[in-house]
Amino acid sequence: MFTGIIHHLGIFRGYGKGKRELAVEAPPSFPELAVGESIAVNGVCLSLTREDRRVLCFDLSRETLSLTNLGFLKRGEKLNLEPPLTLETMLSGHLVTGHVDAAGRVLRVRPTASGRRLAISFPARLRPYFVLKGSVAVNGVSLTVAALGPSSFEVELIPLTIAESNLGEVRAGQILNLECDIFGKYVYNWLSRGKTEG
Repeated sequence: MFTGIIHHLGIFRGYGKGKRELAVEAPPSFPELAVGESIAVNGVCLSLTREDRRVLCFDLSRETLSLTNLGFLKRGEKLNLEPPLTLETMLSGHLVTGHVDAAGRVLRVRPTASGRRLAISFPARLRPYFVLKGSVAVNGVSLTVAALGPSSFEVELIPLTIAESNLGEVRAGQILNLECDIFGKYVYNWLSRGKTEG
């Protein structure tokens, strides 16, 4: 479990095992974690398999490669890193599981007086989970849905988010990992089951 508040940027160092392993160089500020611990990498919950001089390695499943942007990274690319939530961690964002629902494409990046506004497309099947002014995790960053359409939404990036995460480097056409709010998914599932069973 994570919060979607990013304080660490890692650097993609390459793939191994025929693209079944991901290597990320962590910054000195990133906490040391034991093998087996969960880490959110661009919002994807991955298990640490080994570490060698601040290079963190993770196994990639076929599903992770098909649902996220972790399968087509470029060497040197910045990745959002978040250690797991603890009971002592301040919950500044929202509850993020690291289980990405889909990848979305950036439609527009528009400068605003206070930062930038992104328009991002999503698969139509995810529409029930989006709520105007609700939460969404984009590449693992907790954001608020500022505008919502049938197959796209918009979010505002403040200067701090631009500086502290890789969303500051996002361009139109880029693919980003999307995780809808967990509470919305549970509520929709419960209500849908009630309709079909009742």
